Amino acid sequence: MRFLTTFFAVALAVPVCAQPAESRLVLADLVSDALLHNPDVLMAQRRYEATRQKPVQERVLPDPTVSFGWNSVKYPLPGAGVGSEPMANIGVMVSQEFPYPGKLRLRALIAAKEADAEAQQYRATALSTVARLKLAFYGLAHSYEITDVLSRNRDALRSLLRVTEERYAVGRAAQPDVFRAQTQLTLIEARLAQTDLELRTRRAEINSLLGRPVGGTPLAQPEAPHEASLPFTREELLAKAGAAAPSLAREQKMIERGDSAVHLARKEASPDVTLNGGFYTMGTMGELYMLRADVRLPRRARVHAEVAQRSEELAAARHSYESAARSLEYKIEENYEAAKTAQHLADLYQQTTLPQARLTSESSLLSYESGSMDFLSVLTNYVAAFEYELNYHEQLHEFHMAIVRLEEITGVELVQ
Repeated sequence: MRFLTTFFAVALAVPVCAQPAESRLVLADLVSDALLHNPDVLMAQRRYEATRQKPVQERVLPDPTVSFGWNSVKYPLPGAGVGSEPMANIGVMVSQEFPYPGKLRLRALIAAKEADAEAQQYRATALSTVARLKLAFYGLAHSYEITDVLSRNRDALRSLLRVTEERYAVGRAAQPDVFRAQTQLTLIEARLAQTDLELRTRRAEINSLLGRPVGGTPLAQPEAPHEASLPFTREELLAKAGAAAPSLAREQKMIERGDSAVHLARKEASPDVTLNGGFYTMGTMGELYMLRADVRLPRRARVHAEVAQRSEELAAARHSYESAARSLEYKIEENYEAAKTAQHLADLYQQTTLPQARLTSESSLLSYESGSMDFLSVLTNYVAAFEYELNYHEQLHEFHMAIVRLEEITGVELVQ
């Protein structure tokens, strides 16, 4: 049975060899594709482009009004009495409203801040889409790794089962040993079925995020994910988030918008003026010219109420910013600690637990061959090493998920 010891050693080893030369799914290509074709990203982009047009509309004067009319005498018909009656005339009048100086600038500034806030919402949508894509990508890569581990250990257990059945046939092994090996093999087959479902689900999710039919585009095996390492500190993350996080940037723009809205509300106490100019002909009796200024007198009660309303909205925007900042700090702390813990556990499994478990399993196999150890101990040691390898890959997956969540909330690509 010396070949069995070698076979199990190979099955329990974590693959570290180079990837095959076959085509691999590249994460950077998927991200570029998603930003170009994902419907949510395109929708957010169009909304931002729409809001960019509003400052131009708010900056210009209100539309002028052109009026045509006449005054008739004796008959209600155009031109009746013109040239013979002094009250009869026909002509045109133009009206233009002029808001109090500064109002148009403030309205355009408010619209610009709203557009800036929508730009941050666009960024947040793009970051969320990229994060979902990366999570699906790493989930797909993780499923391939788990499938490889399960397949290698299934083959090893099949070999162990054959040897156990042979030993049982000649009276050197107990029947429960055969049943235990069969049971463990069935459990692996069940986990392989679950992993296959995860593979198909993650492929469908990636295609959906790329704007493709979920079942119509085949996907290759993903490239190997980056190693579990944290090249930054918690303080560096907080500094990056303060400068780049879209949630904070959007709240800051809403504060600036609220401040401008308060100034505009105070400006509403100043009157707007509408200038009217007209030209009327009286036929042979000459021409009539008209110039009039209409002044809108704001009601103080309405202005005071509007100032109070905008001031409360500004205060609410400031509180919203503080809430977003505290929430961001908590999320960074949570995910940074999750990534740090996952990195530590992955290193522990790779450098200490797995080597020890492999040595224990190989030693128990040698003892089993010599007859100094029972089958149950051999199987227990092997399953333990097998589970530790699965746990190692689970921690790698947890690390990648935490990094992706940190990238989404900070707005910064943390790992190239």
